[in-house]
Amino acid sequence: MRFKEIPAPPESLDFLAEAQRAVPLVPEPENDCCARLTDRTSVSERETARTWLTFLRALELVEETDRGYARVRGDPDPDELAGAFRERVFGAREVLSLLGDHPLTVAEVFEQFEPTVPQWERHRNPQTWRSQWKTRVERLLEWAALFGLAERTGSGYEAA
Repeated sequence: MRFKEIPAPPESLDFLAEAQRAVPLVPEPENDCCARLTDRTSVSERETARTWLTFLRALELVEETDRGYARVRGDPDPDELAGAFRERVFGAREVLSLLGDHPLTVAEVFEQFEPTVPQWERHRNPQTWRSQWKTRVERLLEWAALFGLAERTGSGYEAA
């Protein structure tokens, strides 16, 4: 399963451990977990907390059970996080495959990525899908740089 939700990246990967610790060890409903994320981290809005909760699931830091969400025990390992990001976040491996040894801007990456945007997404928001998915590609690139899977240069992003 690949997850579509991707929050704006934090300043450092340390925030992932902070967000993971905000989720309880004993499963709780989504609303309770989102409240904990807003109470215990710099996440200020419930919808943003929901996005973070889904993203933490994608990175295998949180699991969904029949009783709600619970954090996975253990500290985040950077290599495992990078692998989970690549394999479990929709668009990550596609964006990474576009990077080479010369920098590409977000617009250049989006132009090449655009054919992979699902048709239902295009039809769901015909007026705004391009800007939404360009933002998504930018976030994918920023996260890839945080995970060491890409390098941010003065003129764009390239393979790490």
